[in-house]
Amino acid sequence: MSEQREVPVGQRRVVIVGAGMAGVQTAVALREQGFDGPVTLIGAEPHQPYDRPPLSKAVLLGKAEGSAFEVDFESLGVELRLGREVTGLRVEAHELDTAQGPVPYDVLVLATGAEPLHLPGASGIPGVHLLRTLDDAQRLRPVLAEQHDIVVVGAGWIGAEFATAARDAGCAVTVVEAADRPLAGALPAEVAAPMTAWYAESGAVLRTGARVQAIEEGAVLLSDGTRVPAGAVVVGIGARPATSWLAGSGIELGPDGAVVADASLRTSAPDVYAVGDCASFPSARYGARLLVHHWDNALQGPRAVASNVIGTQPAVYDPVPYFWSEQFGRFVQYAGHHGSADRLVWRGDPATPAWSVCWLRGGVLVAVLAVGRPRDLAQGRKLIEAGAVLDADRAADASVPLKSAVVK
Repeated sequence: MSEQREVPVGQRRVVIVGAGMAGVQTAVALREQGFDGPVTLIGAEPHQPYDRPPLSKAVLLGKAEGSAFEVDFESLGVELRLGREVTGLRVEAHELDTAQGPVPYDVLVLATGAEPLHLPGASGIPGVHLLRTLDDAQRLRPVLAEQHDIVVVGAGWIGAEFATAARDAGCAVTVVEAADRPLAGALPAEVAAPMTAWYAESGAVLRTGARVQAIEEGAVLLSDGTRVPAGAVVVGIGARPATSWLAGSGIELGPDGAVVADASLRTSAPDVYAVGDCASFPSARYGARLLVHHWDNALQGPRAVASNVIGTQPAVYDPVPYFWSEQFGRFVQYAGHHGSADRLVWRGDPATPAWSVCWLRGGVLVAVLAVGRPRDLAQGRKLIEAGAVLDADRAADASVPLKSAVVK
């Protein structure tokens, strides 16, 4: 393995691969923290760098034409190279390979994000869509405007958000999910169960335990023989780190395909960092390696990367993960990581519009899910960061502020 280059910090060429939130925020953070060396941001898409959450909401429904970041790259002195696919990395030479030729770097930041999983056998079939990019959203806008019958494959976060937008547009929507409940990969069964009713309330049909056998033009065929009419099919069955281009580079990848980063977001190669959806990192707080595919991680991680690139105030990255989702008229927020919890505490009735759930480990609050209770989320997030111990009985009283349930 090559040694780290001895180039003065201010003269080091920083190249960032990926022009989404993590890549853009890394460039911004470098400048905010005083780095004045050359910074190049490479993006595979030709569009001006943009934010993704509006794609499943305002952009999809035609309420906005785009969601470009309000960043003046020219004034920041950041060179944009857009519409450029990166095909490989040679760490010994400190060079990236692209179709337009090699790109040298002194410091490299991997911020390539995640790519959606494809439904086997669905590629090339007319009317089958993904929702990940601006182009995807723009292709789907007329589908919603024409109020087609839509089948959504997958009842995860993106499936629920798209189903919400499609119902808002007046489409007939059927959601098919192979698991026995929505959000099966994200939440325990007892917590996800109340969310099942949200689909019917919105006028959408949710079919759980439904595996797709095949997709043909105009219909989705399920394994039980059911044929569901579909003017369009939207596939939302998950995403994986966009790291296949790193094969053979020497960069360590985990079994989930994520770049294995350390607590400073450094990779296994010198002078190479990884941040956002493409990277996993060790969490001392949770005693686990985390892979977080959410917007807040792509916003917070770059600040740590910038600090460590510059080196004046090295930073350890161990956040309380946070995300939100707007679905079926509800604002859902989550903070923390509940995998190691040993107790679940309900706050409020899940049959009502507002309730929350707390996860405890040895009495310490480790995660909170809030539906229509933003104060629980805001207080809970701070309590998780503080490692606060809660009185479970007081926490279970929805009329008691969460911060008042702390054991003194």
